[in-house]
Amino acid sequence: MFEVAIITSSDSGYRGEREDKSGLAIRKIVEENGFKVVHKILLPDEKNMLSAEMKRICDENIADLILTTGGTGFSPRDCMPEATLEAGERVVPGIPEAMRAYSLQFTKRAMLSRAVAVIRKKTLIINLPGSPKAVTEYLEYIITELDHALGILKGEVSNCARK
Repeated sequence: MFEVAIITSSDSGYRGEREDKSGLAIRKIVEENGFKVVHKILLPDEKNMLSAEMKRICDENIADLILTTGGTGFSPRDCMPEATLEAGERVVPGIPEAMRAYSLQFTKRAMLSRAVAVIRKKTLIINLPGSPKAVTEYLEYIITELDHALGILKGEVSNCARK
C-alpha cells in the first residue's frame, strides 16, 4: 500500500474562510483505490512554504506520493508549479500532459492549467487543480497508473512492458 500526502494551497482556506473540498476529494479517490493518506496540510499560496513542505515530506520519507491541489492557475498568487519545480529533482512531463489532454475533452480551459509533476528522491509529486470537479476528473484518469509508477520509483517493479 502506497502512502499519500495531500497539500492544499489556498490563502482563503488557510485563513479558515473556505472549506478544503478539493483535498477531501483527493482523499476519497486515493483511499477508494487502495492508497493510505498519511499526511494532509493546508497552506497559503506561499512558494517557499509549499516547497519546504514538499521537500520535508520527501526527505523524511513520509509519503510515496504527494498530491497537491490549488495554485496552478493564472492568479498572481498561484505558485504551486514553481514551488513543485523547486522541490523536484526530475521532471515528469507525461503526467500533466495526459491530464490536460484528457480534460480538454470536457473544457478548453484545461489548456490554462500550469500543473507539473516531479520526482524528489523516491517520492512522486503531482499538481492537481483547485476545483473539486477538476481534481476528480484529473485524478480518476491517472490513478490507475500510479501504482505502477510508484512501484518503479521504489524499485519494486522493474519492467514497464504490459503483459
